[in-house]
Amino acid sequence: MSTDTDATGRSLATYGIVVVAAVLIGTVLAPYAWGVLADDGPSNAVAVVDISGSITTDYVDSLRDTLRDVRSNESIKAVVLRVDSPGGSAAASESLYMAVDKTAQEMPVVATVDGVSASGSYYGIVPSDRIFVKPASMVGSVGVYATVPTTIPDGYVRSGPDKGTRGTVDDVRHTVEQLKRAFLDTVYAHRGGTISLDREQLAYGNVYTGTESVSNGLADEIGSRDSAIASAAEQAGLDQYAIVERETQQTGIILLSQSNGTTTVRTRNDPFGYRGVETTNYLMLWGQPANASGQEVIGR
Repeated sequence: MSTDTDATGRSLATYGIVVVAAVLIGTVLAPYAWGVLADDGPSNAVAVVDISGSITTDYVDSLRDTLRDVRSNESIKAVVLRVDSPGGSAAASESLYMAVDKTAQEMPVVATVDGVSASGSYYGIVPSDRIFVKPASMVGSVGVYATVPTTIPDGYVRSGPDKGTRGTVDDVRHTVEQLKRAFLDTVYAHRGGTISLDREQLAYGNVYTGTESVSNGLADEIGSRDSAIASAAEQAGLDQYAIVERETQQTGIILLSQSNGTTTVRTRNDPFGYRGVETTNYLMLWGQPANASGQEVIGR
């Protein structure tokens, strides 16, 4: 009797762990539908969407889905982007920009920087109608750099000298320069009327405190999340409104391993580039990527 009870307990414990693993996977991967507003509450809403951590392709795919949900929900009249990100991949940052820009063409979009909005994350939010910051927020770092493999991995036989690379260092520098100019052009297209920095100053890639960014025009106003929500509601003409929130999850590879009847959930993220392939990565990132060791870093 005792043996049966112990076995049952172990089975239930293992089942419980597997259920937890399934819930974790669902949290990361399942599609999200915005909740229906309460019948006795306001019929209009301001949506708050988080942009946090590294800007990767998978993460931006999820953010694009979220913003598409926002635009298709007739109850949502404005959106607030709550930002704390040092940036990331250049291509992913450009995709984020396009998603935010499309949303800003259909409804008011206001950004609020909790901690950092630098490099690619700033690129992504620059279409916002207003950008709120805290005095100690860090904003800017307009620019690009690339990590280039310095050696060819053993075991690779290539059909040409540029196969698996981006060509010569000069080729990479040319691409970095193109991406930098596109970044600058985008910032001035949206904020040229407020920025006091000239192109050379902005291209230097400095990062500014929130107070400095308001002074030089990279941001609009010192304020909190509540200030940003109130501004978005005002621009949408809302006197009464609900606030709906959704945090977009960072995604990665979810590994399940089982030993001795115990299931373990491990998440392994690949922030930039392709697993197992050493190739040139173009980054709009404030700081040094963890996987840049052994690679030459080229920046402009």
